[in-house]
Amino acid sequence: MRGGVFPDGRTRALVVHPVLSSALPDGRTPEGRLDEVVGLASALDLELVHREIIRVSRQRPATLFGQGVVERTHEIVEEHGVELAIVNAPLSPVQQRSLEVAWFCKVIDRTALILEIFGARARTHEGRLQVELAALTYQRSRLVRSWTHLERQRGGAGFLGGPGERQIELDRRQLDDRIAQLGRELSEVVRTRGLHRSARQKGPTPVIALVGYTNAGKSTLFNRLTGSAVMARDMLFATLDPTMRRIGLPSGRDAILSDTVGFISELPTHLIAAFRATLEEVLEADVVIHVRDLSHPEHEQQRADVEQVLAELGIVGHSTAMIEVFNKIDLLDEAQRHALFERGTGDRVAVSAATGEGCSVLVERIEQMLGRADLCLHYRLDPGEGAALAWLHRHGRVMAQEWTEDGVEIQVMLSPVDAGRFDRRFLVHAAG
Repeated sequence: MRGGVFPDGRTRALVVHPVLSSALPDGRTPEGRLDEVVGLASALDLELVHREIIRVSRQRPATLFGQGVVERTHEIVEEHGVELAIVNAPLSPVQQRSLEVAWFCKVIDRTALILEIFGARARTHEGRLQVELAALTYQRSRLVRSWTHLERQRGGAGFLGGPGERQIELDRRQLDDRIAQLGRELSEVVRTRGLHRSARQKGPTPVIALVGYTNAGKSTLFNRLTGSAVMARDMLFATLDPTMRRIGLPSGRDAILSDTVGFISELPTHLIAAFRATLEEVLEADVVIHVRDLSHPEHEQQRADVEQVLAELGIVGHSTAMIEVFNKIDLLDEAQRHALFERGTGDRVAVSAATGEGCSVLVERIEQMLGRADLCLHYRLDPGEGAALAWLHRHGRVMAQEWTEDGVEIQVMLSPVDAGRFDRRFLVHAAG
């Protein structure tokens, strides 16, 4: 069936992962990389009719692949009615255009695929601005008017797909104008976020940020800890727009938990730049929770990718407290679970966000982290200062309390912010 669209409207696609001889080893397997890009494609609800690992001994400037691979792939495109080919590697504009001519279908590389997913996932005004800025910055570098051979094609998925898309209709000046406008709008977003952060810093409620590789289970953990119903699916980049909810800690104090976009290997620089305003929320968090999928065969490589992005944001080595969460332990066998718990804990907590196992331990660890900067203070309150006593019980951790004829003496752990607020509000003085 030529045209590649099923009766339900899904697009037929193929995925190829080039193994380049010049690529430096990073511990990942070609099969793992192929599985990941297939997962990315599946996030767009494409009908994948072919997937393949292709070894490239010498990169061709015009097509990346050798002539034999190009011709064989063209036969696959014709046989299956493919209209979208995904190449899991960076393609130059010339390579992309040459492959589209040779295969007579839309061709996108890894960066364009991730942009496509982000375009489909963005729900808030800020998210759409960030995705559009990243997409236009990407398109500007490959602005061509040689896509007329695709006029009979339906094109790829919505955000970057089909004739009439931005890179055809807009010239470089128009792209520059729109990029500049988006930059101004996002600068206003950054300013507004900064004001919100300042207000939160002056307030009593600490912020906890979830970070991690995409599909590590951050949203499932977020829902488990907050009782929310944020979309949590076994899908790459199920969460794009950050979500914040209030959670209660065992001591009775409140905290704000923030769910953020997942990271991925070779995250396009356009996206890191565009989403910096959002990711900077992580930098301002009191505690950062790095959620890891311990059931994934390449979880160590995923950890390295997340830490690389955090380093770019200035978080690794920052004073922000960090907890490493080993998630999805329900998917490990007994031997793996035993080995995991034998490693010791430290600032690591093993959990299953799906079943809830270990989540109470995580909440206790969060409170311990938040309490590292707390002050142990003694107050002597008069009998009529019941409001002050209730405030201390509500905002602090009472370590000891003794009633006397003159009132009550109380020993309480308070954050520096709360200690200042108490003194300003109730005008009492520490007893010692």
